[in-house]
Amino acid sequence: MKTFYLTDTGRVRSHNEDAVNIIENQNGEYLMLVCDGMGGHRAGEVASSMAITHFGKRFSSMSSIGNVKDAYHWLQDNVKEINQSILNYAKENQGSKGLGTTCVLALITKKYILFGNIGDSSGFVLKDGVLHKVTKDHTLVNLMVDAGIITLEAAKNHPKKNVLTKALGTEESVVMDVTEVEKDIDGIMLSSDGLTNMLTQEQIEKVLNEDGITVKDKIEKLIKKCNARGGTDNISIAYIDLKGGTSK
Repeated sequence: MKTFYLTDTGRVRSHNEDAVNIIENQNGEYLMLVCDGMGGHRAGEVASSMAITHFGKRFSSMSSIGNVKDAYHWLQDNVKEINQSILNYAKENQGSKGLGTTCVLALITKKYILFGNIGDSSGFVLKDGVLHKVTKDHTLVNLMVDAGIITLEAAKNHPKKNVLTKALGTEESVVMDVTEVEKDIDGIMLSSDGLTNMLTQEQIEKVLNEDGITVKDKIEKLIKKCNARGGTDNISIAYIDLKGGTSK
């Protein structure tokens, strides 16, 4: 199993509000995370960092996450705690109005793989060279597509495509979408929308399928491509090659 993650400020933003990590616990289970923060002056990176740090500390100290039911409850319990922590921070700190963060994660165990998401950061699986999106964005535009108000094609360039309907720290109660996927896959990629707004799924897929370069090279290449196209947002990517042996 080969892993790599990277975050980049991009070419337009003055600072990076994303946070990303891949953590291994005592039982050789993995938790991948990408969070895209938002809010007042430098508040976005506070929210994303709070989520990443909380999940990381809790997961790394565990001997095992347990079965699917245990994992589901563990994820929702931690989401509840993180959400409350962000809300408390916003109340205690002036200038952090609108503080919040997206969160997409993947939990990889020997018996199952779960994806979780809140907001519009994305989770994908790679199987037989084809990239499949697992998560569904919590955006106003997606609600409009589901209601038949606009088409999927129109949604791609809609002026309100980045308006979120769900995020950590923006309301008193939030529930994470959790999806189980088959284990017979080749890789898992998580990203902030700084990647998916710059490159199409086909362009991302092409880079991930390149032969003769490492996982690190592939992720760095994706970020360079985003910046070459304008780099209008922070870009964060986490990737696990599930067929690539044991070295990182």
